[in-house]
Amino acid sequence: MKLTDLGTVRRLLADHGAAPEKRFGQNFLISERTVNAIADGCGASSEDGILEIGPGIGVLTVALCERYKKVVSVEIDKKMVSVLEDTTSECGNFTLINDDILNVDLNALIAEHFNGMHVTVCANLPYYITSPIIMYLLESGAVFDNITVMIQREVADRLTAKPGTPDYGSITPAVLYYAEPEKILSVPAGCFYPAPKVDSAVVRMRLRRDPRYEPKDRELMFRIIRYAFLQRRKTLANALSADKSLDKQTVSEAIVRSGLDPRVRGEALSLWDFRNLSDAMTAITEKN
Repeated sequence: MKLTDLGTVRRLLADHGAAPEKRFGQNFLISERTVNAIADGCGASSEDGILEIGPGIGVLTVALCERYKKVVSVEIDKKMVSVLEDTTSECGNFTLINDDILNVDLNALIAEHFNGMHVTVCANLPYYITSPIIMYLLESGAVFDNITVMIQREVADRLTAKPGTPDYGSITPAVLYYAEPEKILSVPAGCFYPAPKVDSAVVRMRLRRDPRYEPKDRELMFRIIRYAFLQRRKTLANALSADKSLDKQTVSEAIVRSGLDPRVRGEALSLWDFRNLSDAMTAITEKN
């Protein structure tokens, strides 16, 4: 069964009474070259385990099963269960979990299914919930070697953007805290059925064993990052004043202590700058 053949995909879905669901952001890959590139480039070795999110009809799933020791896929759509049972019938190293990934205890899943293996996430994520899934994976505390995801090109640009550029946003330093993101593949809209209105890209994030810039107060640093980008046109001091838990005088003093221009905007700060600003605010608060 060639799952990248459009006629085969349509017949398969019809046989199981299924169809691409817009509410689940389902766009199925029909480019064999792209499927192989993602499976080969996810960063795992042959003895590793793979966690896949949103397998759909299983085109990437089968490719992953052919390359890696164990594949566990989490699929939210109940209608896709019978489709996947059909397309993965010859994959003895495959387990399907019918659930919402945001409701899954990732640490428990890894302990139950991967038996001490190194684990990599490899997935074609739905556009409508890309950022929440990425942050859920990163913040879960689950041990992944890599997180390799195909996402909307615009989001991929944000994940890999540099400070001071238009694509640089709150998710950029947040992801950089946990991982080293790299764009490894561009995927035109025509590689999917149905074709989305925008192009996609594959980003591989190599997880850090130790955070690159560990602040004294992680929650504070992430709060600063979030508020710094809520009103991009405002100076950093004015943007942070929207968080009523942050004292404006402390913020202004911390900006100066961190060696930043008082007129600086949040979009100009690197992760290093956010760490230093957070630590300066912590020091001032503790002193007072």
